[in-house]
Amino acid sequence: MPTIKDIAKEANVSVTTVSNVIHGNYKRVAKETVDKIKMIIEKNNYVPNMTARSLVNKLSKIIGVINHIVPGKEGKFISDPFHSAVIDGIEEKLREKGYYLMVRIVYDDDDLFSLLSKWNIDGLILIGLFQDEFFKRLVNADVPFVLVDSYVDNHKVLNIGIDDCKGGYLATRYLIDKGHRSIVFASPVIKRNGVVEERFKGYKMALEEAKIPFNSKNVYQQEIIISEGIELGHKLSSRTDVTAIFATADILAAGIISGLNEQGKHVPDDFSVVGFDDLYISSLTAPRLTTIHQDPQEKGKVAADALIRVIEGDSIENHNLIMPVSLVERYSVKNINNTK
Repeated sequence: MPTIKDIAKEANVSVTTVSNVIHGNYKRVAKETVDKIKMIIEKNNYVPNMTARSLVNKLSKIIGVINHIVPGKEGKFISDPFHSAVIDGIEEKLREKGYYLMVRIVYDDDDLFSLLSKWNIDGLILIGLFQDEFFKRLVNADVPFVLVDSYVDNHKVLNIGIDDCKGGYLATRYLIDKGHRSIVFASPVIKRNGVVEERFKGYKMALEEAKIPFNSKNVYQQEIIISEGIELGHKLSSRTDVTAIFATADILAAGIISGLNEQGKHVPDDFSVVGFDDLYISSLTAPRLTTIHQDPQEKGKVAADALIRVIEGDSIENHNLIMPVSLVERYSVKNINNTK
């Protein structure tokens, strides 16, 4: 079995240069040298000894993706299409940079610190974290971390997110422009300083701008799972005063559409529906779903890249990176302007 010294000797470079290539630190090595070393590594079927490397440089090359918001009922973190897309982006970037992925649900801060004490984890990516006791203990932990989709009031913490308020506004304003005035807001529980609260702010902002009174009876909160979406569709089917629904997740919107259909109601003739995320499921519903687009896979890549830069000593200028959102128009909204 060849060693790193054998690879360096054949390439006529230092062991450090080979190590940089193995670690993905290409900016320190000329491109032709990188290509040469990779070719020699592939030819010799060289596999780096990760255990030995971690003992030498105290880095395990393991990044933990942690979920602290545990869904109820049959909701699952990894099987959720949005989280799956984010994790896919994280894994792709980690693999490109020579790191490895660990995915874990932790129920409380003791669970997190137990994990950190048992595993030599180089850094953490946490999705949907709130500013609570869990976050306070995390800040005091001796491990680099990046947040995804969090609204914590700490300018030193790295967060990758989107303009959720703008997304909520765009969805609601689009429905208003199509003539709708009684619009349901469907979401998981609206928690203070969270993603859903920001989308709710955008919803109310659009109503206020159009001088449409806010009606608390049009706000429905439940888990983001298909079964609860279907149940909500059943409930909404009897609302003769409502013409449109804004659901803060595509999977919830898909469930609502199914529930309406089961009660003999049709989208968009009886109810118009707008979702959020622009996941693959939005192109599988009948009709295809008008939704707010974001790129969760790219969000995962950006989060992973930012964390690796911190781990490897690079400086980060922007600690709150906001990615764009836009509205994707499909066939789930009816224009009711000038109709009787």
